[in-house]
Amino acid sequence: MIIYVVKEGDSVDRIATQFAVPVQWIIEANQLAYPYALAIGQALLILTESFMANRGIFANGFAYPFINPWVLQQTLPFLSELSVFSYGFTPEGELIEPVLPVDWMVDEALTYGTSPVITLTPFGPDGNFSNQLIHRMLSNTTARNFLIQNLYEEVLQGGYRGVNVDFEYILAEDRDLFTEFVRDVTLMMEELGGEVTVDLAPKTSADQQGLLYEGKDYRALGEAATRVFVMTYEWGYTYGPAMAVAPLDKVRQVLDYAVSEIPKEKITMGIPNYGYDWTLPYVRGESKARTIGNIEAVQIAIANQAVIEFDEKAQTPYFHYVVGNTTHEVWFEDARSIWAKYNLLREYPLYGFGCWQISQLFRPMWLLMDGNVEYY
Repeated sequence: MIIYVVKEGDSVDRIATQFAVPVQWIIEANQLAYPYALAIGQALLILTESFMANRGIFANGFAYPFINPWVLQQTLPFLSELSVFSYGFTPEGELIEPVLPVDWMVDEALTYGTSPVITLTPFGPDGNFSNQLIHRMLSNTTARNFLIQNLYEEVLQGGYRGVNVDFEYILAEDRDLFTEFVRDVTLMMEELGGEVTVDLAPKTSADQQGLLYEGKDYRALGEAATRVFVMTYEWGYTYGPAMAVAPLDKVRQVLDYAVSEIPKEKITMGIPNYGYDWTLPYVRGESKARTIGNIEAVQIAIANQAVIEFDEKAQTPYFHYVVGNTTHEVWFEDARSIWAKYNLLREYPLYGFGCWQISQLFRPMWLLMDGNVEYY
C-alpha cells in the first residue's frame, strides 16, 4: 500500500496514472465523492493490488443498534469482536436491554465469524454515566449477584461470546468492589467459554487524581479481566480546546504506564473513528466542538479550499477554515494517523485495538490493518 499526500495540481486520474493503478481503486479505498475533488494535504490510501479482507490484527469495534446495516457488513470482515452498545442495569441488578433491537447485529456478526459481546454501561435517567448507580449496585451483594446471573442468561440466550464492562467515573471508595465485580463476571464468562474486557480511563500513573481515574486499579483489573481496553482518545473533546483527539505522544505515555501494570498480551488500545470541528477562539464553559466523521472532515476542507496540515508530534491531520467572521479548527484521523497508531501497538506489542465507534465507515482504517506502507 501507498499513502500519498495530495499536492497542488493533483487529480485522481493523474495520481492513478502515476502509480499505475485503476482510478476506481483510489475512489473506493478513500470513499471519494463525485466529482472526486481533492484537498491539498489530503492523505490518500493507494492499493497497488486487489485487496481481500484480512484480520491481521485483533480488532474490536463498538456499534450502536442504529448503525446502518451496510456499514456493519462492510466492517465485520475486519473485526474479531463486535461490542454491542449498550445494555444497562438498575440498582437492583435488573438488566436493561438496548432500546432498539440488537439480534440482527449479533446474527450478522456470527455470519462473518466475528464474536458479538455485550457492552454493559451504568447510564442514569439523564443518559450519562452514573457513579451513584454503580455505587448502589456494587454495595448490594444481592443486586450484584443478580446482575451477573442476568448477564449469564443474556449471553446464553442472545448468542453472545463475551462481556465488555464500560463503567466510568467510579467513586474512589468503590474501586475494590468494582475489581471484585469484574473478577466475578470473568469467572461467570469462563464457565461459558467466553471472555471479559474492562474499559480503562487513560491513566499515566497509579495515583493519578480525578474522578475518571481513582476508581480504577490498572494492575488489579488487568488480573481480574480477560483483557483490558485502554481508552486512548478524547484529549481533544467536545468542551475542551482544539487539539488532536488521540495525539500519539499522549497515547504513548498512557501505554508506557499500562504495560508497567498489565501484561502486554492483555491490552487493547483505543483508536477513535471521528474528529472535531471547533470555532475559535476557545472559551472555557462556552465553546462546544461539533463531532464529525473523518470523510466529512476532508469534505469540509475541500468545500472551503483549506489546506490540510499534519502535526508531526501528535501524528494527526488538522486544518483551519473561515466562514463569515468565524475561524474553525478541525482535527481528525486519516491514513497517516491510523498507520502511526498501528505501528505503535505493534511496537509494544499489544494484543490489538478497539475502535470507538464504527457507525461511520472509514475504509482506510480497515484496509491498513494488514499491509506494508510506503509514503509519497
